[in-house]
Amino acid sequence: MIEEAPLYNDLARGPEGGSAWWLKAADGVRIRLAVWSKAGSKGTVFLLPGRTEYIEKYGPAAGEFLARGYAMLAIDWRGQGLADRLCADPVKGHVAEFGDYQRDFDAVLDAAARFCLPRPWFVLGHSMGGAIGLRRIMGTHPFTAAAFSAPMWEIGLPKLIQPIGPALAQILRNGPLSMIYPPGFSAQSYVLRAPFLDNKLTKDAGMWAFMLNHLHELPAITLSGPSLQWVCEGILECEDLDEHPSPDLPCYCAIGSNERIIETSAVFDRMHRWPKGRLEIFEGAEHELMMESEERRRRFYDGCVACFAGASEHFHAIG
Repeated sequence: MIEEAPLYNDLARGPEGGSAWWLKAADGVRIRLAVWSKAGSKGTVFLLPGRTEYIEKYGPAAGEFLARGYAMLAIDWRGQGLADRLCADPVKGHVAEFGDYQRDFDAVLDAAARFCLPRPWFVLGHSMGGAIGLRRIMGTHPFTAAAFSAPMWEIGLPKLIQPIGPALAQILRNGPLSMIYPPGFSAQSYVLRAPFLDNKLTKDAGMWAFMLNHLHELPAITLSGPSLQWVCEGILECEDLDEHPSPDLPCYCAIGSNERIIETSAVFDRMHRWPKGRLEIFEGAEHELMMESEERRRRFYDGCVACFAGASEHFHAIG
């Protein structure tokens, strides 16, 4: 099922010509897909948002990629954005199994093929989207290169709990406490409760205001803390991903030197094991490089496109 869906493009500050669509995953969950494309695009970037995120947040990213010659799509994963919410508390971030996100990805890939989006295709995963994207490119996939922004390749846990995190997750998942908010989380969105000063997302006041405006103007996209089930599933997914070798793909990955949300040691370890990978550190930047200062955003998008362009030469040579 593919039906037209709303896209708040003015709110997103996206380029003209964007469109959005409702898709149904194989298990019946409805998700949302947005596409920005134009004639002559050199390929398509599949932007995979992080937890709590939504399509409209990446309107500026679509503009950046279109300006560099690439079409872009973005996704509302199940349980967030305007996609189907998965529990009685609509602002709680929840997923029954982390592998369910791959059902959403399957639906997106099917729609992209039906829309005949320009090839080659590239995957760009931010935070949680980095785990979803890495899982996909470890199996059968249609992508020519990958990029990651602060990928969630390990869940950040208190140091005392870290060594027993996976064992604890096995015990707590699907249990009587699985739907509660974990300690430190609540029903209030981080962007709504945190002051701009020393926030963990961005140093750029304009982009912080951009995100705040979304939640005020479109409250339906608001998401707060995760369920304990989401945390357990995330821990176990990251543990399993860590046991697999890096894909045989060109890869560009970037993190801020002031990263305080994802576990950076897992990023350094993974990129050390990625023969065709390059890791770039953005001095002074926080978690969201695509929401950082204009200079940092430009540098990040240029890094992605340099990776994509190099891989495209090989794609066309063998194509």
